[in-house]
Amino acid sequence: MTLAAGVFYLLVSVLLLTAATAATPYPHGGHGGDPLLGASKKYEGSSDLVDLRYHMGPVLTATPLRLYVLRYGRWDPTHQSPLRDFLLSISDPSPPHPSVADWWATAALYGDQTLANVTRRVALAGEATDASASLGASLTRLDIQRVLAAAVAAGDLPADTRGGAYLVLTAPGVNVQDFCRAVCGFHYFTFPSLVGHTLPYAWVGHSGGRCADVCAYPFALPSYMSRRGGVAALRPPNGDAGVDGMVSVIGHELAELATNPLVNAWYAGEDPTAPTEIADLCEGVYGTGGGGGYAGKVEVDKQGRSWNVNGREGRKFLVQWLWSPEAKACVGPNASD
Repeated sequence: MTLAAGVFYLLVSVLLLTAATAATPYPHGGHGGDPLLGASKKYEGSSDLVDLRYHMGPVLTATPLRLYVLRYGRWDPTHQSPLRDFLLSISDPSPPHPSVADWWATAALYGDQTLANVTRRVALAGEATDASASLGASLTRLDIQRVLAAAVAAGDLPADTRGGAYLVLTAPGVNVQDFCRAVCGFHYFTFPSLVGHTLPYAWVGHSGGRCADVCAYPFALPSYMSRRGGVAALRPPNGDAGVDGMVSVIGHELAELATNPLVNAWYAGEDPTAPTEIADLCEGVYGTGGGGGYAGKVEVDKQGRSWNVNGREGRKFLVQWLWSPEAKACVGPNASD
């Protein structure tokens, strides 16, 4: 979720608007904005123009994928619960359709050169907390690896080199290099010189109280969108824009981590240092008709809270769609056509 990815997405949008001469515009759904014109009414952003290619690297196929979570800084327990429930919902078959597991099925369509696909099973294998924010409240990108290295060295998390992936979540008040300005989260792999191993990991920050309008869309809107008539922020399904915004960014980064863990597997573009990945292609799309400043057609509960997938324990979440290698489009389990 970078500025470069956003620019690429806008370029793709322009190409789609040019190419889809036979398409019919989607209804605005009462939220305003100018939705994308797609080559198909079933899938948003459908296009053969997107050159998403496989670059022969590995994807995360271990079953289950063992996910280790490190919370950095002081967390409100009520903020932790929705994030944990989202992660536990990825492999939970019990919630009704459309579910988080249904959403993850798109990521599982991606395979590697051995014909093995991204696993559909994701287990929350370990959790740790650095409540004292041991490296301070302002971190560089490399500091994220140092935080992980300290957790591994202390035995708080294992060095799982055969099927592990790591997620670092920074609390409100913790600044990370480029956070809010250029990124809301990122994924990469650790350097053996810092951590002792090559481990795929992702970082996501809590944007509430500082840049929810950038990193918690559509629960908060940038000023330029707020000034447009008919555009309103959606109510978060778990009651907190910062936390619910994190859920979508976590989904974004985990899907890309699974399909491009060493930045040499699935992405579009020629520059592996700035790849456009399967979630970048669908930024801002949460339902049918999504794009161009409109989240798409999503469900709204009796309290007016918006959601598009069911999770465990009755939880509901709003997560952005992912690019399907089969449909060549952004797809989601809550599609209405």
